[in-house]
Amino acid sequence: MSVSSELPTGLHFISLSTAITMTRQYRENYQELLTPSTQSQDVLPLSETFNRAAFDALLANTACEGIRIYYGMDENLKIHAILVGVDESNNDILPGALNETEPADIVERGQRCPDVCPPASPLNS
Repeated sequence: MSVSSELPTGLHFISLSTAITMTRQYRENYQELLTPSTQSQDVLPLSETFNRAAFDALLANTACEGIRIYYGMDENLKIHAILVGVDESNNDILPGALNETEPADIVERGQRCPDVCPPASPLNS
């Protein structure tokens, strides 16, 4: 595994047809990534939705030059996206102290599908 202090360059955009192909491929194959004991338990999400305020909060930090997405697992073994800001040296922007009583600029708690799924679109049907 390589480590880089450089932020990705260029645009991160893909075409709708590429996105449709990639999301279909994931939907068709994601259960095969699981062991039989975890299949059909919605361990892997099909999507997660976050409101704009979550991104605005990360990007409001003047040191924030990008957003990184990690994947975490809750106590029910369900996978969740965890978003943090990154600085110009590609370092995570994290709170200085582990304070469990105050939320940090770390985003999770998205609307996870399944259970709450978006309306039909070419990316999810």
